[in-house]
Amino acid sequence: MTDRIRVGIADDQQLVRLGLRMVLDAQDDVEVVGEADDGAGAIALVARGDVDVLLMDVRMPNIDGIAATERIAAVGERPRVLVLTTFDLDEYALAAIRAGASGFLLKDALPADLLAAIRAVHAGDAALAPSTTRRMLERFAAASEPRPSGDALDALTPREREVFVAIAEGLTNDELAERFFLAPSTVKTHVGRLLQKLGARDRVQLVILAYETGVVR
Repeated sequence: MTDRIRVGIADDQQLVRLGLRMVLDAQDDVEVVGEADDGAGAIALVARGDVDVLLMDVRMPNIDGIAATERIAAVGERPRVLVLTTFDLDEYALAAIRAGASGFLLKDALPADLLAAIRAVHAGDAALAPSTTRRMLERFAAASEPRPSGDALDALTPREREVFVAIAEGLTNDELAERFFLAPSTVKTHVGRLLQKLGARDRVQLVILAYETGVVR
């Protein structure tokens, strides 16, 4: 199979990397293309240009996962960074999301959940369950002062604004289609326009922006 998702693994524990590789290598549509044991190695791995999704540990020596994520996200749209954390709602994971990660996942997640997250992130979707998104953003919003809506928000059509709010509530594309009686292709078009108009990398940043601007409380 040639159209595989190319995954990089950045974790300072060799056993963790080995376990992740064993799960991923068993999939027909996923290929592990490299590993790193710290943030500097993760940055170097991404610089090769052959990583679609990077699994990023947060607590690593030299350059930690947050700093590495910020530097990687500043370069371009790819790769998508999926943060791995030991503790649910780890403050470090929240910081990594703000730095540009596309989602986070607990290290004790089931293999099926890990694979689903990788595929979702690769497709440009969020890798956060709706309940996790809400809990995470409650803490995120508590530490942030809402910013007034800018020209970009004012430029949204009424339908785009409705979709924007629904995304912030954690709805998937299928749920958006059901709520607004839209075809899946139309939902994707709305999401794409929102990303473009609001200058967001992915759905996670759309959700954060909704809280920062006070669109959602």
